[in-house]
Amino acid sequence: MKKLFTMIAVVLPFVVSAQTKYKLPPKEVVEILDATPTPFVVVSPQRDAILFVDFKPHPSIDFISRPFIRLAGLRINTELGTRQRLTQYTGMTIRRITEKIAVKVNVPLNSDIGFPVWSNDGSKIAFTRDLADGVELWIADAMTGKATAIKGIRLTDILDTPFEWMKDNARLLVHLVPEGRGKTPEPSMVPQGPIIDETAGKVSRMATFQDLLKNPYDENVFEHYATSQLAIVHISDGSVTKLGKPGLFTAVSSSPDEKYFLLTKLRRPFSYRVPYFYFTRSNEVWNAKGSLVKTIAELPISDEIPQQGTYVGPRAVQWQPLHNAKLVWVEALDGGDPLKKVPHRDKVMSWEAPFNDQPREALKIQHRFAGFDWTATRDGVLYDEYDRDRRWRTTTSMNINKPAEAKKIFDLSARDSYKDPGRPVYEMNQGGERVVAQEGDWIYLAGRGATDQGDRPFLDKFNLETLRSERLFRSGDTSVEQFTSFIKNSRSEIITRYESKAEPPNYVVVDIPNNKRTVLTDFKDPAPQLTGMRKELIKYKRADGVDLSGTLYLPPGYREGTRLPCLLWAYPLEYSDPGTAGQVRGSPNAFTFLRGSSPIFFVTQGYAVLMDATMPVIGDPETMNNTFVEQIVSSAKAAIDKLDEMGVIDRNRVAVAGHSYGAFMTANLLAHSDLFSAGLARSGAYNRSLTPFGFQSERRTFWEATDTYMKVSPFTYAHKINEPILLIHGEADNNSGTYPIQSQRLFEAIKGNGGTARLVLLPFESHGYASRESNLHVLAEMLEWADKYVKNKVQIGAR
Repeated sequence: MKKLFTMIAVVLPFVVSAQTKYKLPPKEVVEILDATPTPFVVVSPQRDAILFVDFKPHPSIDFISRPFIRLAGLRINTELGTRQRLTQYTGMTIRRITEKIAVKVNVPLNSDIGFPVWSNDGSKIAFTRDLADGVELWIADAMTGKATAIKGIRLTDILDTPFEWMKDNARLLVHLVPEGRGKTPEPSMVPQGPIIDETAGKVSRMATFQDLLKNPYDENVFEHYATSQLAIVHISDGSVTKLGKPGLFTAVSSSPDEKYFLLTKLRRPFSYRVPYFYFTRSNEVWNAKGSLVKTIAELPISDEIPQQGTYVGPRAVQWQPLHNAKLVWVEALDGGDPLKKVPHRDKVMSWEAPFNDQPREALKIQHRFAGFDWTATRDGVLYDEYDRDRRWRTTTSMNINKPAEAKKIFDLSARDSYKDPGRPVYEMNQGGERVVAQEGDWIYLAGRGATDQGDRPFLDKFNLETLRSERLFRSGDTSVEQFTSFIKNSRSEIITRYESKAEPPNYVVVDIPNNKRTVLTDFKDPAPQLTGMRKELIKYKRADGVDLSGTLYLPPGYREGTRLPCLLWAYPLEYSDPGTAGQVRGSPNAFTFLRGSSPIFFVTQGYAVLMDATMPVIGDPETMNNTFVEQIVSSAKAAIDKLDEMGVIDRNRVAVAGHSYGAFMTANLLAHSDLFSAGLARSGAYNRSLTPFGFQSERRTFWEATDTYMKVSPFTYAHKINEPILLIHGEADNNSGTYPIQSQRLFEAIKGNGGTARLVLLPFESHGYASRESNLHVLAEMLEWADKYVKNKVQIGAR
């Protein structure tokens, strides 16, 4: 005890001296952030009803700071025995599309519930409810809203979703807390010995993951919380049928005929280098009683995955729709190494019940497999592959049993937004399986519809045989209206989500042939005080001719010719060619929601804000970061020149800001240019020697491109950061690469070189900030910093 007291006595003075109370930004900012959000919307599988889910976008710090532990890449709430909660769902309402009356689900007052899930036939809704002693399972009647709890069971969601509807809509496959689990293992006060890691010839270039296991005690605690008992719950009487023995199940799904279960199960040995999903694991098939039928694969710890590659062995294992019990999966043919020169990188395997024969190779894929879309035709599939060398995406249509007849339907740059054909529209068929909506040879595609004037979402009809496309619906050019769902079995009536600059998103029934519109919802503007805010797409060119763009926001009542202080917010992205880099993404016609610590709040304080100013880094994927600094400086200068030319900003009072890779960009711009008066950098990484096996899209290691790693690290040039920089970081950041130490060390480096900086560490916050208190504090810090060093900057002549 004396030793423990001495340790606390040493640590506490530092903590107390550094900690302050949460701040509040100006009143108008608080009011906007606290406005009631529009609910989440979930259309029923039968497409005849809508579920509106209420939530709190910014829970209290009391909610966020509930005790949790960090194990195997997870955050586990030790009070509930669940994953850490960061969003509070509070209630729900059901609305039939053809009726105006909504039915409220009778969730107990002040409940914290999980996100609800429709039954396959749309007659019921299942959801969880958090209690002091664990997680309940609730079932609601979709017609009456009456909801009841299934008594006597507690669910867990540590490794997988806690439940899944069975096809009869009367049973659920669930993860139960095992009976007799007991108390959490107690740590030994006396170490059993040192922690040892050893390597000899093993090449392991994994990302710098966080929240990993550290010792045998962590392993025991992880196993304690993550173990679940699979079971079938009968909702009519609450009876439970257990399946097999408890285990560490990361994925479970029933076959279409519900005679088998596909499982991924973890087992020891665990790893201290990678998260749980790379642990030793097996893919297994069980029968309906929970007995092992076949083992598909036993996979070792995956800590030797080649950089930007994949592991060896079955992956993406899944049931094929429209078959009773047929498995498909993918395996690497190149050892998972993208640098190997091979004619085919992957193969697709299939295996059908009763699994007595050997698995069959269905086809080989030239590039890396990127996903299946199963159509409503038996054995019909669309598969995507990705060519890493070209950053190229190809989609092929085929009957999986006839690979020789495969037809390439889309072939384009993965970054080409203008030519993006959209993604297939899915629906639930009568057998309770999700497949691509299809009529004969025609499928349906919905997409963003990027144009040089902004997004115009669309719904297309596409013929898989002729490759002909017909446009069924397209958003107008003064709004953003996107397809949400078909209505019932109709292909001519759809639900859309409509919004404009001045109108918040609402849902509309569109009769396409008759051009008739019926409004379904009437959500109000949560921040009417911003109605007069100006918003426009601006386009400009970089010195090398690359097209750039951004969305400019000006305060309500802005007077032409007034030069305002400005905040430039950006996030660099990589491209292979100037054509795709210069494309416009997003839309100036979208409604502006101010949530979290959005930089658009600066408009309320008299700033011009250039949001999402494009910062493309263009070049060969192997070497593009050699000119990262030069390209972002050139892009930033082009943006300031454009705004100055428009007469809306004072170019001597501009701040640059960004989050994560945008924070990395911010610090680099301050170190390598004199374009900005100050910087605001949130949750960034600033020393690339701490991410030595790649960052963002960088393909080389620190030892292969040492000069580049050092050149793009703001830490290397901390002595040149001569403008004030505000560094904000979640104290519990769990994003790979952005450890809080990144901000702490940059702060110390700037401090040691006489620069001006402020470091803010947010208790219990991760890479993004969740609590109301933290978001308000971040806004207060950002506004105060910008007011001091930008808005109210003492002018000493033009730069």
